[in-house]
Amino acid sequence: MTPLPKHRSTSGRRDRRRAHDALKARNSVTCPNCGEVILPHRVCPKCGQYQGREVLEISSKA
Repeated sequence: MTPLPKHRSTSGRRDRRRAHDALKARNSVTCPNCGEVILPHRVCPKCGQYQGREVLEISSKA
């Protein structure tokens, strides 16, 4: 048999338990080369630069 709770959890106890479940906003920075908003410590997908040097070669489709 599986264990079952003997008493109902109060709403205060339930809400205190769930207080840490909220999603946090992800940090974002702007690329110093093209100004695109990117995640930190990632190669910019628009211009292909990371820490001032070109890491990816981006082909323009224009």
